Amino acid sequence: MNLYSFMEGQVQVPPVIQATALVVFLLLTAGVIVRSRLGAAGGGAVPDEGFSLRNAVEILVEALADQGRSIIGENYRSYFPLVGAIFFFILIGNVTGLIPGLGEPTTGNVNTAAAWALISFGAYNYVGIRQHGWKYVYQFMGPALMHLNMGGKEYHVRVLTPVFLPLELILHVARIITLTVRLIANMFADHAVVGVWIGIVPVVIPAVFMGLGLFVAFLQAFVFALLTMIYIGQALEEPH
Repeated sequence: MNLYSFMEGQVQVPPVIQATALVVFLLLTAGVIVRSRLGAAGGGAVPDEGFSLRNAVEILVEALADQGRSIIGENYRSYFPLVGAIFFFILIGNVTGLIPGLGEPTTGNVNTAAAWALISFGAYNYVGIRQHGWKYVYQFMGPALMHLNMGGKEYHVRVLTPVFLPLELILHVARIITLTVRLIANMFADHAVVGVWIGIVPVVIPAVFMGLGLFVAFLQAFVFALLTMIYIGQALEEPH
């Protein structure tokens, strides 16, 4: 019995919805706190002394921003809200799964993982279509091996399209599956190990695995956000 299961019997709300609501509440609360600190006198220029929530968030945001700038380019700010939302939701969702007695985290549920995978998939394809229009399809048709000039216009002949198009479409759709499986598999394994050790040895050893769990929680959130940035960067590239 865990808290989510107990609450399910009381309020008839599935555990995954409870876990998601908790993550959203924590993110909104953290956002309000950080925003209030930034709005204080000198808050926007002078960092907090020592370790604080604001400093931790700024470090994470700057690290993500550096990755976004190097992968997507100077226009990374246009896509950063999405990447940041993915990163912090998955990070907090993963961390809540390490709290004993709380229950399965929302990121350990296939529905949540698949939902974020679909959002990432839809977002980068939308970016590619908005950037290139109908020419975005060229990215799925293989390289242009021949160039013909007809009527003053240059045409790129992609003779390998029958081979590349079905393969590229399959690989792109498979990204939804790989993003989903990568997240839930790692979270399930990590939380299962922590749970087993807590049941066998209640002190010391579980703490070590929980420390490792924090690292895995951060790593999985970062990888998901990083792959989203890579996909966006690829969608922005001009097809050749």
